[in-house]
Amino acid sequence: MTTFHPQPDEHGAPVRLAHPSTPSSPEAWHDAASIATAIPLGALPVSLHGLPFAPWLDTPTANADWQTVPGQAAIDEPPFVVPMALTPAAGVVVVEDDGRVWAVAPSNRFGGYDATFPKGRVDPDINLQATAIREAFEESGLRVQIVQHLVDCRRTLTMTRYYLARRLGGNPALMGWESQAVHLVPVALLETVLGNPNDAVVIDALRRALAAEAAAMNPPKK
Repeated sequence: MTTFHPQPDEHGAPVRLAHPSTPSSPEAWHDAASIATAIPLGALPVSLHGLPFAPWLDTPTANADWQTVPGQAAIDEPPFVVPMALTPAAGVVVVEDDGRVWAVAPSNRFGGYDATFPKGRVDPDINLQATAIREAFEESGLRVQIVQHLVDCRRTLTMTRYYLARRLGGNPALMGWESQAVHLVPVALLETVLGNPNDAVVIDALRRALAAEAAAMNPPKK
């Protein structure tokens, strides 16, 4: 049986999924130790941690609208230096309230990735934060809020700035054609699910950020 993604690609052509992903059990969504997986138009709980899985209805439709999209934050960011021959890109690591992290499974393992964090190249008239928010929506169906700068890392063809983010809304079952599944992954299992070495530096940066956040919330007693 041939399976196609419910959304066509950017040229309007159907996207055949050679090996469609399998959704998780409904119970996995509410178990912080389990990997939960959404597939295109798949069944989901109504909400998670009190936040509904609802479509983002007023998404920007033009670059100028993405440039001012809500969810951007006035945060300290280091200079973004892009080496010659590399293209600027931006992405997000979205942490759920239970500590799990959102990841996407590129359709047909594009780029050799079983799963990775949402990211994409920067258009000339869109800033880094807006690009990261756009890519999160297009690849995972989620609407996110930037929290802080996470890490800049060199990929095969891009120099990518990653932000730490939180989910504001959206619906992972409405992922775009570039993804054939969206996963919610415990931090302890990230290296297993995101096996590409390119993501190792991002996972390391995430662990440091989460450790710093935990230390700030629980300072040592004098």
